[in-house]
Amino acid sequence: MFVTVTISLLEGFLGTIKLFALTLVFSLPLGLFICFGSMTKATVVRLPIRFIIWVVRGTPLMLQLLIIYYGPGIFLGLNIWGSGGNGRFMAALMAFVFNYACYFSEIFRGGIQSIPVGQYEAGKVLGMTRTQIFRKIILLQVIKRIVPPISNEVITLVKDTSLARVIAVYEIIWNGQAFIKSSGIIWPLFYTGAFYLLFSGLLTLLFGYIEKKLSYFR
Repeated sequence: MFVTVTISLLEGFLGTIKLFALTLVFSLPLGLFICFGSMTKATVVRLPIRFIIWVVRGTPLMLQLLIIYYGPGIFLGLNIWGSGGNGRFMAALMAFVFNYACYFSEIFRGGIQSIPVGQYEAGKVLGMTRTQIFRKIILLQVIKRIVPPISNEVITLVKDTSLARVIAVYEIIWNGQAFIKSSGIIWPLFYTGAFYLLFSGLLTLLFGYIEKKLSYFR
């Protein structure tokens, strides 16, 4: 029975990792794009973006999942996601990407704005362009400063993927719960915690290594 449960949970964990990895791939660059939009001097661009970030950060991710999946059908009468597993996964991915992009954008903004203005001015005195100043002086310092908060968000993302089950996306928690209905046993659900702990532990080691590599900025 233990082997059967482990195999089933591994299959569910592949879905968890897929959602996790794709969310990072799309949300990190989108977060940087949103960050620049929230920092622009153009009020007509900055204020709407800041409002959207406020809404996304101020509402639960589970609610956003439900709105993105069911919203088009309720408000527009269009079932754009379909009834299959791929459609549900795409809806979950969109919700996760947009949610985490907004959080990452604030981390990026904080990192960029934490760099002293004098460093920008020094670059200008040396005749460097704004692009050169950002790429050669600012960027690596920003990366070092945002690694700890980024690592916290990434580890949180690992656990947040379990919320995808509210729209019937197959991931590890869903597979663990299935044994309650099929076999009347609950321990597989608790067993899923071992997978989360192992994956989070590996990520913690990875980010610790990255921080150590960037320690030359101290």
